[in-house]
Amino acid sequence: MTNQWKIGFTSIEQATNAYKDTISKKQIGEANKEGQVPSFREVLLEKQNGEELRFSKHATHRLSERQITLSSQQRDRLQSGVDRALQKGIKDSLVLVDEMAFIVNVESRTVITALGDGEDKVFTNIDGAIIM
Repeated sequence: MTNQWKIGFTSIEQATNAYKDTISKKQIGEANKEGQVPSFREVLLEKQNGEELRFSKHATHRLSERQITLSSQQRDRLQSGVDRALQKGIKDSLVLVDEMAFIVNVESRTVITALGDGEDKVFTNIDGAIIM
């Protein structure tokens, strides 16, 4: 059984090849002269930005149960919040969009749960918050 990483690679070789494909030898040569070779992390973040946001089964259930609906604009703002959290190195984030709160596993770009207005607002096990 293959252990697939949260970022979609099944092996270090696939990750390395993706990194190599992203940076041409010419770019590396020019960047080396200037001391600006992008790190693996920078390339990975660039690739992950803009990936589609997913909702866990639990989050989907909570959205339905709590009658929370997201407009396309709110969904875009939630996605932008996750992108910002990823850039800051946050792993598990609280993202606030209007009167809604979302707990998101940033690395897997997955919404874990959602809360609407008027609910108990105690958040644990997060290492950052983004207000959109």
